[in-house]
Amino acid sequence: MDATAAATSVTNANPTAPATGPRYSEIVDMLLREGYVTDEQVAYARRVQGKLETPRRLLDVLKELDYISGDQVKAAIQENRLSMRIGSLLVELGYITEQALQNAFEIQREDKKRPKLGEVLVAHNFISQKQFLEVLSIQLGYPLVAPEFLPIDPKLFTRVPGRWYDSHMMIPIREEGDQILMAFADPLDKAEINAARQAFSQDILPAIAAPDAIRAAVDQARNGFSAGRSAAMREDSVVGQVDAIIVAAVEAGASDIHIEPLKDRLRIRFRQDGILVHHKDLPREIIPSLTSRIKVMCEVDITEKRRHQGGRMLFERGGIKLDLRVSCYVTVHGEKIVLRLLNRKAELIQLEDLGMAPKMLERFIEHALEQPSGVILITGPTGSGKTTTVYSSINRINSPQISIATAEEPVEYMIDGIAQCSINPKINLTFEETLRHIVRQDPDVIVIGEIRDNFSAEIAVQAALTGHKVLTTFHTEDSIGGLIRLLNMNIEAFLVSSTVVSVLAQRLLRRVCPACAAPEMPRPGDLQRLGYTAEAVAGAKFMKGQGCSECAYTGYKGRIGVYELLVLDEMVRNALIEQRTSHEIRSICIESTGLVTLLEDGIVKAAAGVTTIEEVLRCLPRLNRPRPLGELRRALGARE
Repeated sequence: MDATAAATSVTNANPTAPATGPRYSEIVDMLLREGYVTDEQVAYARRVQGKLETPRRLLDVLKELDYISGDQVKAAIQENRLSMRIGSLLVELGYITEQALQNAFEIQREDKKRPKLGEVLVAHNFISQKQFLEVLSIQLGYPLVAPEFLPIDPKLFTRVPGRWYDSHMMIPIREEGDQILMAFADPLDKAEINAARQAFSQDILPAIAAPDAIRAAVDQARNGFSAGRSAAMREDSVVGQVDAIIVAAVEAGASDIHIEPLKDRLRIRFRQDGILVHHKDLPREIIPSLTSRIKVMCEVDITEKRRHQGGRMLFERGGIKLDLRVSCYVTVHGEKIVLRLLNRKAELIQLEDLGMAPKMLERFIEHALEQPSGVILITGPTGSGKTTTVYSSINRINSPQISIATAEEPVEYMIDGIAQCSINPKINLTFEETLRHIVRQDPDVIVIGEIRDNFSAEIAVQAALTGHKVLTTFHTEDSIGGLIRLLNMNIEAFLVSSTVVSVLAQRLLRRVCPACAAPEMPRPGDLQRLGYTAEAVAGAKFMKGQGCSECAYTGYKGRIGVYELLVLDEMVRNALIEQRTSHEIRSICIESTGLVTLLEDGIVKAAAGVTTIEEVLRCLPRLNRPRPLGELRRALGARE
């Protein structure tokens, strides 16, 4: 039994209110008793709560009114040692929803092994283990420790045989007066507490720690406290660690791996569906050897620790084959390494399946892809799906009658009948060298992986001037930003206006899980941030995932593209030549070209139940007040 399972001593069944019942809730009642809030403040918060269209907990309303802070609530709970069940406490504090708690109870009932509530909550991503242990620490009044990062007293550790720790999930840390500070996976297990007292013949001061942290600390202590720790980081151990991290990222469907040195540990996080998710922590001692291992794999200078570096490597293990782009960034705590997973995919997503609205897709094909020449810019930040859109566009126009040549870093999709070049600076196969030769290949269509400097921008413009069609990506916030950035690269305004035929800006938002989607109106505050009222979105089919096994209880599964298509007409071209401001150009685009902004496309998709307003607010720029929902639907050809 561990700290995550310790909740069984506090709750092991669906919590129900005691017979006498709290006046408001156990926490709010306690805050009233201790004088943290007044009756008048609670009464006013109740009136506000009653007027909200979306139900909110009274404690949340008190926080939003600034009557009390989250830190004050935690301090009050710790001082009063509330006897609340852990599930109810997590809900009251806003760590999980009531629906998530009920889902966890359902999983608990269906599992024949009868796992503890804490185990279920952590295993199914309702809450991180760190957050769960923090709340458990507050509730029980025991300190929360990370023993794998603390100095373990060797005299204490060796008081019992090393094999003793195999059957007891605990580790002694240090003496505090006449007591031993002992980290337990389950500090409520009386048998474990008694075993510790008998083994160490001393009074025990319990602390809470994650079971993995205790195992890691025991392993480190067994290997010794100096040479042993170095031995634990042998080459074969580090090789296995790196391989395991990459394989775990692939299995989790991650797009990036973040390996981050912190003051007391090495943190590993994966980017899944655009969100960073904590994977594991490793001891700081592993940082030099793990960093060197990755540098060796991507063939960069392992002796250079003062400058940023970048490289690439091919990873092949157990049927997994992928390219990894590696970036080493020097920080005050060491080198942070980010690995971008570039899987060589065999299947292309059809242009019609990307998520463009019907009218937008029709305009993109007719006024951009089917144009004989000109520059087509696909813009957005890293990880917004630009490369996928480019490949889908190439696949759409590919035919035996045209010649297509690409310059990419690296090639991610293999397409028959296309001359694809993967950049390799180590043999002087650079973007500059490739772009000089690509125009001599008699291409009809040129694909430039990314406009990254003045040289590549000039090549794109010059190729378009000589009758070529150019597809390329650009890192800008929106479609107007793509045009402005070209001007800032010292490309003449008349060249930009005469060569760029369209700019497609995009983002990826998490898609509502279809298996657990349920109707749910957005919070009034979120609608207000968008400039809407509840009446303005009447009839919309807003949905939200309630959490299920299909989506790992996140409420989201997969991602959907959100787009902003600008097709340049004479009004926009003249505005560029006159060097109008981005705000003026955007207004002209909306009036003359029917531009629908990223925010507006996101709102339409949220109103159709594809994504949520929370995702729209989290990911999309709010540069203009969105137009009425009905008008946007008509402009995009979206269904009512």
